[in-house]
Formats: sequence, C-alpha cells, structure tokens
Amino acid sequence: MQTTIDVSGMTCAHCEKAVKDALEALNGVTGVEVHLNTGKVDVTYDDAQITIAPMRAAIEEQGYDVVV
Repeated sequence: MQTTIDVSGMTCAHCEKAVKDALEALNGVTGVEVHLNTGKVDVTYDDAQITIAPMRAAIEEQGYDVVV
C-alpha cells in the first residue's frame, strides 16, 4: 500500500532525514520519499503489519506536525 502524509514544519535536509529515518525504523514500512518543497511524505507499507496512526506518531515524535 502507499499513502501520502502532509507534514508541516520541515524546512531542511536534517528535517527530511529525521522524518525518513523515523518512518523507516517502523516494522512494515518498506519505502519513504520526503518532498520538502511540498511538505508531503510518500510512504509505502505493508498494511498487514502497520497502520497510518503509528506513522503519524513517529513523525510527531520528531517535532513535526501531521496535517490531517
């Protein structure tokens, strides 16, 4: 499955890496692509292993806001 998550507060390469690393550390996430210019994060994942809620939590734990 794939989803796009809107994230506010990302402004630099460090932000991109922090979000990417946090998501890639989750079981079931198989791909992450962060788009700083649009604030969107494309996540490929196995929906049998993970839902969107822990992905949002992982992003928010890095200090960014998920736009719902």
